[in-house]
Formats: sequence, structure tokens, C-alpha cells
Amino acid sequence: MHHEDDQDILYKVQLGTWKKIITIVFKSKKRIFLLILFSVWVAGLDSFFPLINRYAIDNFFVNGDYSTWPYFIAVNVLVAVGFGIGVWGFIYQAGIIEAEVSYELRRQAFRNLQKLSHSYFDKTPQGWIMARMTSDARRLSLIISWGIIDFVWALFSMIMILIVLYLTFIKLALIITIILPVMLAVAFFFRKVILKQHRIARRYNSQLTAQYNEGFLGAKTTKSLSIEDANHMEFSDTAHRLKQASIKAVISSALFSSIILVLAYLAVSATMVRGSVFVLGSIITIGTLQMFIAYTINFFEPVMALSRIVSDLQNAQASAERIVSLIETESDLVDTPEVEEIYGSLFEDKKDNWEPLHGDIEFKDVTFYYKENENILTNFNLKVKAGQSVALVGHTGSGKTTIVNLLSRFYEPKSGSILIDGKDYRERSIHWLHSKLGYVLQSPHLFSTTVMENIRYGKLDATDEEVIYAAKMVGVDAFVQKMDNKYETSVGEGGNLLSVGQKQLISFARAVLADPRILILDEATSSIDSESEMVIQKATDMLLSDRTSFIVAHRLSTIVNSDLIIMLEMGEIVEMGTHAELLAHKGAYFDLYRNQFIKEKGKEYEDQL
Repeated sequence: MHHEDDQDILYKVQLGTWKKIITIVFKSKKRIFLLILFSVWVAGLDSFFPLINRYAIDNFFVNGDYSTWPYFIAVNVLVAVGFGIGVWGFIYQAGIIEAEVSYELRRQAFRNLQKLSHSYFDKTPQGWIMARMTSDARRLSLIISWGIIDFVWALFSMIMILIVLYLTFIKLALIITIILPVMLAVAFFFRKVILKQHRIARRYNSQLTAQYNEGFLGAKTTKSLSIEDANHMEFSDTAHRLKQASIKAVISSALFSSIILVLAYLAVSATMVRGSVFVLGSIITIGTLQMFIAYTINFFEPVMALSRIVSDLQNAQASAERIVSLIETESDLVDTPEVEEIYGSLFEDKKDNWEPLHGDIEFKDVTFYYKENENILTNFNLKVKAGQSVALVGHTGSGKTTIVNLLSRFYEPKSGSILIDGKDYRERSIHWLHSKLGYVLQSPHLFSTTVMENIRYGKLDATDEEVIYAAKMVGVDAFVQKMDNKYETSVGEGGNLLSVGQKQLISFARAVLADPRILILDEATSSIDSESEMVIQKATDMLLSDRTSFIVAHRLSTIVNSDLIIMLEMGEIVEMGTHAELLAHKGAYFDLYRNQFIKEKGKEYEDQL
């Protein structure tokens, strides 16, 4: 979906993208104003120094008049203090702006991520999103905050220098005016070339990093296939291309700096030659000539700064486009304005208008596919009464998980409708449904906090006592009591300090705490040992009473007590009934149950041996 390298080769600055970024930057209008003020302040003091020196040369050295010497020292001290205040001011403001822009970019991107549907995460690599939230946000905020300083300082330095030069002596001012467009043209041409070469080098560097990674991860495969030499040749080729591209960029950089330096000193030489004639003719003083030479030399730095800023903006273009696309991506699953008006949105709900959910569910002529012309369900129909426990059985790809994902409104039917309590669920808000839904996943995600807080995610306002009660119901309390800090024990990143079974039990405790009207167990006991399964089966029976539940399971022993078992094949119901009825029918379910029973008994026999 995302071709980072392709985007990276672009170097045209797109104004539409930057408009969004600038809107974010100017949320801190006061700080931006202060930043610009301090930058102008420093540019003004920079331009003031040659004027002071002109005064010193003409009065102290040429005329020998030292009567104003104390005032000269005082002015220099004041200018030095002014420089200190100016530099402190813009560093302070730029640092805060950098942090605020980075925060705002990440906040808006993360907020939008909460709204996006499952289909977005299906198509978007996790690494791509992580890069946008970290490196791109940091890079953009850095370039913007310090870029404003450089741009304002460079622009005002050049304007002030030109004003002083033209007010002092137009004939000498024309020299720098003539050389300026040439310097700018050279600067922007070389920046474009260097930028392109750096991007080519970065692309090869990405390939090299990928080959490094493959070399480590695929070491065993490499040795077993005896392809070390081929891998080395491929790596060497990429490394050689990276070296060549890097050398080209370095050569271009060196050439660029040299040409700008030559142009700057051509301007200085022309100023010295013409200025000397004017000094000899007593048209200008030596101090004025020295001032012109100083200004000509000083002009070199702002030109370089401006070209660097444009280069940075071009360099950051891909980052800007990617993070703005993350902020502005619209979810393909949204409530209508009419529904939002009544029920509210994800972040601003109107719970006073929310109806209770009883649990009658109906799939009415539902057709659904993930990819065009590859239907998972076609005109699927199913009615479930409130309080029924429904088990979905079938081979991989039969549509079990798709049915519960559609019921959960993680996706919506392409045609047909899903009714909850007799009303199309699109006529109520997504948040309304999700708040009344419990979903226990096959691979539950735990957050990097304590056991207590992980269970509390089921109901954020739950008391400690309610959390512990839920934990006891599903057997979490049994293993938590053996931990050093009991419920305050950290589960580690993603729950990596717990076993798979323990993570599953915690996710089950969340569902108990949430007390949902519709409960979905998606392979929820597949990772739990037989002892834990007995504990969780008791809790399941208690939890399933008086609420509608859907159980997706490979282990048929977990669903024998379900009110309704639905056997699916290729998105169609082939059999439906209770466990006893389906066994008596001796059809597809009977065959599946018998094969699994034999397999499990065989495994038990092997374990005993």
C-alpha cells in the first residue's frame, strides 16, 4: 500500500501538505510571534556590528579622536548582552515550538488512528504507522521550528544589509546586488542536485539495512542452502552503489561550497577594487569601505541558510505527506450525521440517548468480501434470539471469524443488513454497539501495566473490589496470589512476563468485568491447558447465561453445551442444531467431532507414554 522509497524520490514542495502543517504550527501564535521577534532582533544586531566598526575606524584610527571611547565600549557591551538575550530567546521559543508541534502531530495522528476501521490496519504495515508517529513527527517538528529561525534571520539579515548599503553608497551596493541572484541560482541548483543524490543514497542504505536484517534472520537458511557467496555478492553490489551515490553527494557538496565561496570573494574583490578608487577620491571613508567588505562577506551566510531551508523542506516533503495522510485518512466505516446527532461520536458520546441492548440478532441477506469478487458470505441469513449461546464451527476460511467481525461492526455488509433488536445496526452508533459488546480474542493484547489495570480496561470506572471479583470468577486470582506484588505486578510489554494461558484468562476477566450484552469468544480457550479450561468453562457457563453469545472454536469440547451449533462451509450454513441433534444426524459435524475426538485421545495416549 505504501511505497516509502517511491515517495522519497520526490523533491517538489507541495503547498497543500504544508498548509496543514503550518495550521498546526500556528496554534501557538504567541510563541511564533516571539520566535520571529527574537530572530529579527539577532539579524538586526548582526547588521549593526559593521556600522560600529566603521565608526571606530573613522574616528579612533583615522581621525585619532578617542573622546567617545567609553561610549563605544558601552555600546559593544549592550550589543553583546542584546545578542545573549536574542539567542537565548529564539533557542527557548524554538525548543518549545518543536516539542509542541511534535506533540500536536502525534496527538492528531493517534486520535485519527482510534477512528479508523479494521480494514485500514489490515492494509497498513505496523512499521509504517510507527515511523510516522516517531521519526516523521520528530523530523518535521525539528525542521519547522529551527527552519523558521533560519529563514527569518537570513531574510532580514539580507534586507537590512541591502538597506544600509543603499543608504550609504549606491554605486558599491550595486556590486552585491548583481552577484546576489547568481549566488541564489547556484545555491538552489546545487541543493536540488545534492538532495537527489542523498535520496538515492538513502534508498540504497534502506536496501542495505534490509539485507543486513535478512542476513541475520535467515542465517540458518543461508547455510542450509549454501548461498553465502550469492548473498555476499548481492550485498557488495548494494554497498558499492551506496558508496558511489554517497561520494557523488559529497563531491557536489564540496563543489557547491567552493563556487559560493568563489562568488562571495569575487564580490569582496570587486568591492575592494572599486571602493579603493572611491576612498582615494575621498568620496567614501576607509571605515565605510571596511563596512562594505564586511557586509559582502556576511552576505554569504544568509544565502547558504536560505538554500539550506528550502533543501530541508524538500527533504521533509515525504515525511510531511505521510504524516498528514495519517492525520487526514478517513475511516471507511463511519456513522451517518443523523446517527451522530442522536448518539454522539467516539470522543463525544451522548449516552443519555442510548437505548438498552437486549440481544436479538438477525443477519438478513448479508453479502461480504474483503477483496472484490472473492465473497466470504453470499446472501447469508441467520436469526439468534436474545440469551442464546451460538457456536460457529467449520474449517479455516469457512467464515466463522467474518461473521463475528460483521456482528461486532468491525466491518459492514457489502449488501444486506444486520439487525440488532429488530433495527439495522447502522441506525445506531458504532460506539453504542462496542460499549455493549465483549470480545475475547484468540491472541489477547495486554497493555504494559499491572494485572489490576489490564483487567480494569473492561470497565474503566470499576473499583478494585469489582476487578478482583471478576478475576476470581475466571481463575486469574489463583495465579496472581503467587506473584510478588499480587495485582500490582507488571505484566511486561504486551504481557510478555505471563504465559499465553494467563494472558487469555486476564482477557476473560475483562469481559466478565464489562458485563456485555453480546459476548464473542474467538478461539478463546485454544491456548489454555485442560486444568485452566475447566476453571474457565465454569465461568463461561455463568457468563453466558442471560446474554447472547457467539463462540468460535476449533476445540469442539468447549461448545457441547451451546444452545445452537452452526456448521459452516465456504460461508454457508450446512448444518444447524444442538450438539446431540448434530451427532444424531451423522453429517459434517459428526465427522469433524469424531476426527477431533480420535486425535485428542491419540495425543493423550502419546503423552501417557
